[in-house]
Amino acid sequence: MGHNLKKIDYMVKGVETRDGAGVKLKRIFGGPNTVNITDPFLLLDHFGSDKIEDYIAGFPWHPHRGIETVTYLLSGKVVHSDSTGHKGTIYPDELQWMTAGSGIFHQEMPEPLDEKNPEELMKAYGMPTLVSGFQLWLNLPAKYKMTTPAYRSIKGNKVPKISIDGATVKIIAGEYNKVEGIYNSEYGIDPLYLDILMDEESEFAYKIKNGYTSIIFSITGEGMAGNQSLEPDTAAIMSRDNSYIKINTGKTKYRFILLSGKPLNEPVKWFGPIVMNTDEQIREAIKDLNSNNFVREKVPLIK
Repeated sequence: MGHNLKKIDYMVKGVETRDGAGVKLKRIFGGPNTVNITDPFLLLDHFGSDKIEDYIAGFPWHPHRGIETVTYLLSGKVVHSDSTGHKGTIYPDELQWMTAGSGIFHQEMPEPLDEKNPEELMKAYGMPTLVSGFQLWLNLPAKYKMTTPAYRSIKGNKVPKISIDGATVKIIAGEYNKVEGIYNSEYGIDPLYLDILMDEESEFAYKIKNGYTSIIFSITGEGMAGNQSLEPDTAAIMSRDNSYIKINTGKTKYRFILLSGKPLNEPVKWFGPIVMNTDEQIREAIKDLNSNNFVREKVPLIK
């Protein structure tokens, strides 16, 4: 394996910003400047705080087209609804995998797990109002940009989990140790999404499919890839040549997300939460927004 290890091509450190109605978050990567090195992944945000004022304004109604969004919650809850009347709540360890496709409006409102007078609870009992989670955007290939929107609510107890050789691996998408994840994409980018917790003094190795993009996103603790330290809220973009990712830990546990996917190598045009292939498609989306014709299909698939 040694001569076939992937190297880190880029280290991207999360940048503090605000989005939605003022939610404080760290944008790990995202936008036209990084899309070439993260293709087919477009954006990764780490949202949340232990201060309720940092997140309670939420992400009110906004449009999406041409992409998939994956919301993965570690703590707190997110109440969401969409333009078709679909509603739900994401709880810790749960996911929402949404295919925006031809167009959908939705809103996502983070809340503390106990929403009854959370500020009073903090004063009286010191109870945490912590919300923490991630949102990942996946690009859709040109031929699927206008596909029928779809929702998938993924409960935490439905996600396969394997503990082996000092690591516990949650398989959200893709395959690990011959176990298939809860979601297999039908849109051609073949995503891998693993949530991995490594013990102290342990080693984790994984073989990435040939030519695929692969990204290590660090959540807590510290790992090592070769002689490079992997620290929280950073993403290591790995080289596309060679096959294996190998990570080691020292005196601390290390939790990270491993992503990989097949690059689309297609033109990307951005207009906020709308990502298409051409300027003409962006103009069409803006026209649709202005004429109240953005949502082409009123009934998304619930999968």
